[in-house]
Amino acid sequence: MIVVFGSINVDLVVPVKHLPQPGETVLGPSYTLVAGGKGANQALAATRAGAKTRMVGAVGQDHFAEVALADMAVGGIDLSAVRRCDAPTGCAIICVDEAGQNQIAVASGANLEARESDLPGDLLDSRSLIGMQMEVPLKQNWALAARARTAGARLLLNVAPAGPLPNSIFPCLDWLVLNEIEASAVATALGVCRASPQATAAALSRQTNIAVVVTMGSEGAIAFSDGNAWEIGTLRITPVDTTGAGDAFVGAFAAALDEGAELPMALRWASVAGAIACLTPGAQPSLPDRAVITQHLEELAPARKLERRDL
Repeated sequence: MIVVFGSINVDLVVPVKHLPQPGETVLGPSYTLVAGGKGANQALAATRAGAKTRMVGAVGQDHFAEVALADMAVGGIDLSAVRRCDAPTGCAIICVDEAGQNQIAVASGANLEARESDLPGDLLDSRSLIGMQMEVPLKQNWALAARARTAGARLLLNVAPAGPLPNSIFPCLDWLVLNEIEASAVATALGVCRASPQATAAALSRQTNIAVVVTMGSEGAIAFSDGNAWEIGTLRITPVDTTGAGDAFVGAFAAALDEGAELPMALRWASVAGAIACLTPGAQPSLPDRAVITQHLEELAPARKLERRDL
């Protein structure tokens, strides 16, 4: 089972011709209001990829809460550990340009009330894979990580958005998933940043002794684990909106791992899901289901094992 502890938002999405510069007002023809939040997105992505999933987080008492929870409820995610509080439901304002690139500002709201203690102890064992991100109070993340490790649960941290990680967290983790910017920030803090994403990922894995996956957008992803390195490409697509791509990757990656897939296959599954998510506007509407991922899986070559000369 996958348990996601993280943010639950609504996304207000505005299509624009180009992303605004500081001080610039850019007009868009309309907006859409859809469910989002990295935690919720990743929980739904994992569920659609075939995993049994529970969501732990917080929403307000407002109408936005119903919007934020609707897709997860329809997907069959267990929402019994979602806290209702007086703070407003989190909201992200997202501008998407004609090339599918985005610019995002997030009002945390109720996400600041997320509490790791809302996760029942009977879900923290070797059968559980715990997914976390960086949009809830970090001290709650670190407390959950310590509790999960003591109980024998597996732990995946998506360092998104980038933020400081205490040294004490690394022994608790099994997987660290980051994009290039996030990897650089974490590696710099540890004094192991390198010139390329590949070298940075390798240095991070060696320094922390955990599996490190760095996503690189249209260049695919690279992973290091137990001294082995893997590279995966991505589907050739023309993106419409990249907003949910990273969360689709993480959710599908977690679902594959939870099924017992080895790292190379989990990477392939995740890369296909991330690419497909770029073809539909919005985060949660874009997350592909298992049948769609399976349909496109053969279009992407298997992950390639890298030799030292490739790094």
